Amino acid sequence: MTITHQIDDFLFELFPKAKAAENSKGTLKEEMSRYYTIGPFVPSVIVKGDTIEVTLDSDLIDEQHKEYQTVVALAEKGRYNEAKQRLLPLLEKAPHISEYHRILGQIQSEEGDQDEAINSLIDALRWDPKNGYALLMMGNIFARHKKDIDTALTYYAQAAKVNPEDNITLNNIGAILVQSGRVKEGIDYLLSAKDLAPEYPNTYFALAMAEESQGSLLSAFDYAVGAIKKSKGSQLYSQSVECAIDLAGRLVAHGKGDRIVAKYTAELQQSVGTTIEVVEDDSIATAAKIEFAENYNRDRHIIRYKPSYSAVQHLIMHELVHLDLVAQARKEQKNQLFTSGPSHSTAFNKAMDKDVKRLRKEGIPEDSVMQFLSSIFNGLNLQVYNTPIDLFIEDYLYSTYKELRPYQFLSLMRIVQEGVNATTDKRIASLAPRLVLSASKVYNLVNALHLKDLYGVDYTTVFNATAKETKQAEEFIEEFEEYRYDRDAAEEYELVQHWADDLDLGDFFALVQENSFRKGKSPEDLIAEMEQDALGTDEADPYEEEQMQTFLKEHQNKDLNMAVVMYMVDALKYFGKLSKEKVKTIAHDIAMKGMYGISPEKSDYSIASIPGKTFTGYHLLAYYYVSWAIAEPAFLKELQLPFDKEYVVAQQFKQEK
Repeated sequence: MTITHQIDDFLFELFPKAKAAENSKGTLKEEMSRYYTIGPFVPSVIVKGDTIEVTLDSDLIDEQHKEYQTVVALAEKGRYNEAKQRLLPLLEKAPHISEYHRILGQIQSEEGDQDEAINSLIDALRWDPKNGYALLMMGNIFARHKKDIDTALTYYAQAAKVNPEDNITLNNIGAILVQSGRVKEGIDYLLSAKDLAPEYPNTYFALAMAEESQGSLLSAFDYAVGAIKKSKGSQLYSQSVECAIDLAGRLVAHGKGDRIVAKYTAELQQSVGTTIEVVEDDSIATAAKIEFAENYNRDRHIIRYKPSYSAVQHLIMHELVHLDLVAQARKEQKNQLFTSGPSHSTAFNKAMDKDVKRLRKEGIPEDSVMQFLSSIFNGLNLQVYNTPIDLFIEDYLYSTYKELRPYQFLSLMRIVQEGVNATTDKRIASLAPRLVLSASKVYNLVNALHLKDLYGVDYTTVFNATAKETKQAEEFIEEFEEYRYDRDAAEEYELVQHWADDLDLGDFFALVQENSFRKGKSPEDLIAEMEQDALGTDEADPYEEEQMQTFLKEHQNKDLNMAVVMYMVDALKYFGKLSKEKVKTIAHDIAMKGMYGISPEKSDYSIASIPGKTFTGYHLLAYYYVSWAIAEPAFLKELQLPFDKEYVVAQQFKQEK
């Protein structure tokens, strides 16, 4: 069969690559030859004046094409002997078909007969010197089996010349060269392949291996992350994740995290004008937390972290950025405090009434029910406050500190994994109120979506989330995107409020302007602010704060230690939720601590029976007194704590409320 085309503008419209080559007839021939090739059957393309003829051996195609496809299928399944038995008759009838020789060479190579494979591939190239796959296979045989890289490069160069826009050819050449120790040459081919097909994941994985072999672990990590992002759902995805984890672990072990932390800490100290202290603390409830100086009447901000966590430098940097965001908001007089007091706790308990009754029916002790309720109230508020702000923090770290990315990668993966466990654990799911569990799952999904965006690792499918929960998390991310690259100071608080309202959590906290909240406080008031949680989310209820300020003014000239009074009020409130036996346990734990002395000037005390809480000296002394006054009143005087008057005043305040 012969097809004749008139060479005119219309023909070049049909074959745009030739048109792009300024109507080159040579390019036109190549493009038409590729188009009219059917399997191994390459047409004859001849230019005759102002026409071009394409000749196809249609009879041969009709006779052999189906059998050729069978040969290919058998070879792909590894059934090489059967494939050869069907292929040899085709070769006898049509020895001019280059691809037949190429397939035979591939089969022979797979069977281990490299010399015969070379002979067959040479036959393929004699019939068609532009058979790119034959050229590539020749290069592979000489590189892998003959260890003759120079000869391999001769064939590779020709293969790249024949198929300059075939990224897979360039990728394979690059990978083979890297494996053969010619890393720099291999990287050149791989980079060319990446430029041609920037979404092809195998090239990124090969580049990761190449950079690792040269000791460029950070560059290798970046390429491994690229492979993760572009290999969704494939086997390469799992390999890429494992590779990135391994590289990140090695970078963290020998990396520059401490230097990054020290430099940023120094810069931030100068910016905010307050000392920043970083402290190891296994007793805290979260991986890390910041204690703002203003909330503790200290001359320094303190960042606490659990040393048992991997990549702790990321945790510290996270808290430093949180301080930075607060400083930016304060500079604009826009900072807000996340407050959560008795009125919010009451609203939460009311909302959980049905769940409380259910837990009681299941025979769970009242003390345990109330402790569980308090725990999930505080935990949920942590998520409400942290999740939106954390997105901005992690974005800043990702874009600003490239060398910190391996730390961030490992740390965020652990945080998301903990979120999965917390929301899918069967015991937790059976106990947790539906509103709390669903909201927590949405917030954790937001974190998972952000991890996926930054590093490609996808945990979203393992949360067992409902379609509604997934949609809500995706909508939160969409809203975050609106602020992501042009956030003004304190705008993150808008997301805190919006998301909480969307999840029906708005009654469980209040965002208040810091300036108005702190306005007019005396030093005693500041000392008396109650202990904060990981990110300062346990501020006092504004109404309770107003009551307390009025009470303090009435008693400020009565020779009292007002800080101790305030801490005693806190203790009475805390112990009021516990059984007498539990208070007794705490009392004896504090007494053990007291055997070594409790200094009013010291901070950072912790008690094992009050997990997740740290105390200043006066705070712990107040708890010491109150716990014994409640649980062991007969022995109170033996403590010789000079706070009898303070305790009377604290009880009076509780009664007046």
